[in-house]
Amino acid sequence: MSLQSVRAFFAERQLDIPIIELDTSTATVALAAEAHGVEPGRIAKTLAFRLADGRVVLLVARGDARIDNRKFKDAFGKGRMLPAEEVEQLTGHPVGGVCPFGLAQPLPVYVDSSLQVYQEVLPAAGDVHTAVRISPALLAQLVAGQWVDVCQEVAVASA
Repeated sequence: MSLQSVRAFFAERQLDIPIIELDTSTATVALAAEAHGVEPGRIAKTLAFRLADGRVVLLVARGDARIDNRKFKDAFGKGRMLPAEEVEQLTGHPVGGVCPFGLAQPLPVYVDSSLQVYQEVLPAAGDVHTAVRISPALLAQLVAGQWVDVCQEVAVASA
């Protein structure tokens, strides 16, 4: 059902964004990066948080980024990640396939500025075997995402 909701989301907007369906699991950043042949940072992970005021928000960030607690509190106040069963209930997507597209109910989406270093990222597409290739700007536009800076700086390895 979740993959279908992502397909419907794209169809309603008359978008020709192919959904990549693989035979292998892409449920974690490491598995997704390996399956798609990209660095982990290009995997756009979607995390769900319940804020102190009770609101639930989604945050899309680069796969190798970690939340910076100080930045998060400055942007949102206190919050905690939701347990898997609650994530699936609220988004309609299983953990490992959570994305900001085709949600079961409207949720505010925030997009971390850490994604802006890439021209193209790969968020999941509603299932643990799916993804799409999309620019961070288009991703944010499609989901009315607000840009935030709540992740730690990612050290770039020098070649």
